[in-house]
Amino acid sequence: MSRQKIRSLAESIGNDTIQLRHFLHSRPETAWKEVETSKKVETLLREWGYENIHRGFNETEAGVTADLNIGKEGPSIALRADMDALAIMEENNVPYASQNPGVMHACGHDAHMSILLGAARVLASIRDELPGRVRVIFQPSEESGIVSGANCMIKEGALEGIDAIAALHIWSPLETGVVAVRPGPIMASADSWTVRIFGKGGHGAMPQDAVDPTLAATTFINSLQTIVSREIDPQEIGVVSVGKIIAGSAFNIIPDSVEITGSVRTFNPAIKKHMPEMIKRIADGISAAYRCRAELDFTSFVPVTINDEKLTDAFIQSARKTVGDDRVCTSPLVMVSEDFSYYQEQIPGLFFFLGSGNAGKGTDHPHHSPHFNVDDDVLVEGVALLAGFALDYLAGK
Repeated sequence: MSRQKIRSLAESIGNDTIQLRHFLHSRPETAWKEVETSKKVETLLREWGYENIHRGFNETEAGVTADLNIGKEGPSIALRADMDALAIMEENNVPYASQNPGVMHACGHDAHMSILLGAARVLASIRDELPGRVRVIFQPSEESGIVSGANCMIKEGALEGIDAIAALHIWSPLETGVVAVRPGPIMASADSWTVRIFGKGGHGAMPQDAVDPTLAATTFINSLQTIVSREIDPQEIGVVSVGKIIAGSAFNIIPDSVEITGSVRTFNPAIKKHMPEMIKRIADGISAAYRCRAELDFTSFVPVTINDEKLTDAFIQSARKTVGDDRVCTSPLVMVSEDFSYYQEQIPGLFFFLGSGNAGKGTDHPHHSPHFNVDDDVLVEGVALLAGFALDYLAGK
């Protein structure tokens, strides 16, 4: 099948895809509450002839999986879109602005869903020409952190019988229609930690009768940066940040304890694995030097997003056929995280960025901004990219 046919099919439903994004944008739902969104997705997939449709994951009514060409011989591929919105008050003056005050699609998930629905519709229209099977995954709760929608869906069988998986992310820092991808790590892991340092409270005027945990805490915070500067290979990338400090109740009281909370990001799974012991060693050693005691709580949120090299090479060739050689570039490493990485821990996965930045249309605002919006011109490109890659993968190209 020619790539021109895929593009023609994508263009023929272009207005429908735009209207669908506007509909989804106006009705945002936060993590694990994407119930009406899921019902809309399910209805459309049934209309287009998808089978084995399952709605509701993690004991909720949110999330949808559906299959095309059940029982057909050949390889299988899954295409995934995330569904959840953010707790942000939208400040865009557009006809399709959020009708749910305080909730907004501020990261492009409305576009991800409409693009995947468009690709699902295109693939359904050529199902007899597909040399294999397709599964579409509409995933709740990408933004929620510890209760990852990807992780929950995997545990409930979303990847059973699937050979590979692909997804895109709308990206406002990129010009509309530009594709950015790279093999290996592309987005960082994300973990959080909390260190509590315990001393002995007392009067600020009589420090000799107290054991001051604030001294240990400030020394710990300064020393924490030696993990990156002295314990990680300079050729590697790591970030250890402090985001919150809780201590004390009055200006003249030495507190009993200090609580410090922060985050860790890296592109190397080995560094991620050893980060808890490095943080704990510094906390324990410094606390002991100041006659205090430390405790560490470390929560692992999201693994490193690592693109399969063979799949990435195949996608680059496919994308060039869709958007042209000059519109496909190498992505920089992106320090934010994505729970698509959980799928990639199970099967080969491909994750890429699709530019939506257009200053003239005001779609170049940062993600998670109350002014974030998507250039509708990119939707057809997304549909053609996902549908074209699914076809190429199934055909072994």
